[in-house]
Formats: sequence, C-alpha cells, structure tokens
Amino acid sequence: MNIKTGTLYGIGVGPGDPELIPLKSVRILDRVDVVFTASSTKNDYSLAVNIARQHISQATPVIMLPFPMTKDQNETRKAWLENAEKILESLEAGKNAAFLTLGDPMTYSTYGYILKNISLLAPHVNVETIPGISSYQAAAARINTPLVEGEEVLLITSGAKGGDRLREFSDKAENIILMKAYRNTEDIFSALEEADLLENSVGISNCCLPDEEIIRDISMLKRRQPEYWTLIFAKQKKKEG
Repeated sequence: MNIKTGTLYGIGVGPGDPELIPLKSVRILDRVDVVFTASSTKNDYSLAVNIARQHISQATPVIMLPFPMTKDQNETRKAWLENAEKILESLEAGKNAAFLTLGDPMTYSTYGYILKNISLLAPHVNVETIPGISSYQAAAARINTPLVEGEEVLLITSGAKGGDRLREFSDKAENIILMKAYRNTEDIFSALEEADLLENSVGISNCCLPDEEIIRDISMLKRRQPEYWTLIFAKQKKKEG
C-alpha cells in the first residue's frame, strides 16, 4: 500500500522579532512532524530556528541542512540537490515538514533553490509556501520611511557583488534597497556617491534583533566592516516643481 506523501511548508520567520512571524506559520509549526533549515557547513547555527524556537515543540526534530558559503556553483548546486533529497526522504515517508528561512521565503532565500529541486525530483509532492515579512519591509518600518509613494518605482537588488547593479539601475528608480550589503561595502559606497544618493541613504544592520543598528551616516560602512545582516535603503532627491 502506498503511503501518502507529506506536505512541505516553506515558512519565512520574518526579520528577527519572534512576534513578526505570521500566525499561519505558528499554527503550522505546531503540527509538522519535522523542521528543516539551512546552516553553514562550518557550524549548526540557525538564526531562523532561534527566532521560531518558541513555536516549535520540543518533541519535533529540527534538522540543520549544511550549505557551503562558496562561489563554486557546482558545489552549491550539489548541496541544493542533496538537501532537497534529504527533505524528500521525510516527505515520502508521509511526514509533514517545514523549511524555515529568514524574512520572506521567496526573496533571496535558500528555500527557492530547495523548492526548484523538489519540484524537479518529485512533482507529485504537495508544497505550500507561507509569505513572511522581509527585512527591507521591516527596515522601512523601523525608520518610519515609506518604501514607495504615488507612481514611484522600488528597486530591490543585491550588493553581494558590489555596486554594479546600483550603477546600472540607479537612475530608473526613486527608491532602492540594497540587500546583502555587508560585502564589498567600499564599492557600494562609491556607487551611492556616484549616483548622488549618499545624503538620502540609511543602513540597517540586524533589523528587529536585540543588536539592531540604524546607520544614518553611510560613510561608516566605508570605515568598518558591517554586520552580516545589513541592508541599505536609498532614496532619490525629490525634484522641485
């Protein structure tokens, strides 16, 4: 007799404050059979699990899936596939599983790669993704600054490879979010300066966590290495008339 496969729930736990986890996610975490999350190959720590810990039963196993921090795409793809297969083992055994990720599961998230691989390996498996509050939404709320108004455009891009994306699109959006800004901060600073955005830029590190830092003077990022969880919110100057 075939065993009915379990459901995979992609859950974004929000930016850091446990009270910002969606109520639907809390309900699901209370009844899944196993919880998965990503961790570095160097340790078994997960900020996502720490945020959601109070909503996970002590009887529910939490499994850390190692992902290498590397630029080797072959090694990265291998990790995506192997970890998707580990999750599938539980699903094929009829267990319901949650995959935890910071922020929103569909925004710069490891979950997106897991989802693609599971869809290819086992298209029959049921997957439900619950949206979460992203770090840039939380950051805008923390500094009481609207992301967009009227007919304005919002650009969300990565700063992992420096400021090139900013240089390419800075004149096409009134509001810009630079995620993963902890890398190549000197080049990001230069790109902001070139686009005349320094005056209206704010950095936020560890948003909604106890050690949160709001950086009004972006030049600080040029003088010191920022925290891992750092983003920059930049606005074009308002045109007169």
